Amino acid sequence: MSLAETMRIHEPYPGLFAYYDGRILGKRLHSDKPNWLDDGAYSLGVASYAIVSGREALVYDTHISFDHARAIRSHLSSLGVTSIRVVLSHWHTDHVAGNAGFIDCPIISNTLTRNTLIEKRKVLAEKDPPINPVVMPTETFEGETVLQVGDITVTLMQFDIHSADGTILLLPHLGVLLAGDTLEDSVTYISEPENTARHIAELDRLAKLDFSRILPNHGDEQVIASGGYPPSLVTATRDYLTRLLARLDHPDLDQQSLESFIAPELAAGTLTYFAPYEAVHNQNIAALKGAKFDE
Repeated sequence: MSLAETMRIHEPYPGLFAYYDGRILGKRLHSDKPNWLDDGAYSLGVASYAIVSGREALVYDTHISFDHARAIRSHLSSLGVTSIRVVLSHWHTDHVAGNAGFIDCPIISNTLTRNTLIEKRKVLAEKDPPINPVVMPTETFEGETVLQVGDITVTLMQFDIHSADGTILLLPHLGVLLAGDTLEDSVTYISEPENTARHIAELDRLAKLDFSRILPNHGDEQVIASGGYPPSLVTATRDYLTRLLARLDHPDLDQQSLESFIAPELAAGTLTYFAPYEAVHNQNIAALKGAKFDE
């Protein structure tokens, strides 16, 4: 049985494909025990993307398993694609687990992603499930670079949001931002709590870019399939982090549900509520409370 048997393929824009899996009630892919694949990706819903022009494709993240990578390649082959390059959004498990499925392709990341993957190679190989081998990027960039995929121009930009080594893609011809994990719905996952103030500042920088729709790697399947989120997702993410920091010492913070905490955004329609994110919210609070911030 393929781990990718429940993966769904959407085409929110001509030549832009979303490979979405998870958010299936009661279904787990790997184990009943806590593990990164089920709890950090599949249960929340996870997507990778491909930009296709003629016989060329640019794959944005290699998904959560080798099987998923193989399914993506099979789909691209069916479209007549003969040349594939990969861009990694950051070093986390659910974005690089399928790298081995693209071992014969150029794999592009920012320099910090490559260095972090080298540093974390042993950690990733010991994860449950393990990522082994950890296939490394073959090309790197610093800050910003531009790629041409057939007739399509793609801008890669580095952002320190969620993870210090984030890379986002801008597609000017569509006005679309491929956000990786810099943005997430229902709420962002705080993986580097000490840097939250910087993440907020970087969200302000992200908001200044020219785009009209956002496709994140974790979000509502139907929103992604129908073209993505409006730019207000950036503001909603920033406001969530700002509110968390402001209320960190409030005695009732631990008792307040995520649904209540993001009530303003839910009312405005800038975030959608998905119950498994209650656990993410609780982890975010715990991470911030345990963080050591620079004075």
